[in-house]
Amino acid sequence: MSTSATTGVMGQQGQQNTTGVDPWGNLDLDQFVQLLVTELQNQDPMEPMNNQEILNQISQIREIESNQRLTDTLESVLLGQNLVTAGNMLGQVVMGLTDGGDRVSGAVDRVSIEGGVAKIHVGEQKLDLKNVSEILPTDADLENIVDGLTGET
Repeated sequence: MSTSATTGVMGQQGQQNTTGVDPWGNLDLDQFVQLLVTELQNQDPMEPMNNQEILNQISQIREIESNQRLTDTLESVLLGQNLVTAGNMLGQVVMGLTDGGDRVSGAVDRVSIEGGVAKIHVGEQKLDLKNVSEILPTDADLENIVDGLTGET
């Protein structure tokens, strides 16, 4: 049995809970630059940020931008792979669940992309690839299996 601990932290706004989630994890480049500019505008003129601190923050900006480009590229590659997989299912008989949890079985007649996710269509029903539970052999597949067993070509 596993348990997760939550640690309370007293801050200027009162009790705050930390759950191990990075609060800066969803910070995009524009938000980071806006924070940096605000910080520079509001710094103490008697003790301004030194050059090393500014360079460190610029380095962080570049890292965020680079990570975002990498994430975008990986998402595009994944979508491409899923489209190829879905395209290979055209004509195949599948069993699976719709997003609503309804059971579906039948031949895949088309493929689409919705919200950046590849979907296969069985009649009017749509399925995510992850919801396909089984790909059933078609008549042609069965004939090839029988031909392979009997030595016919």
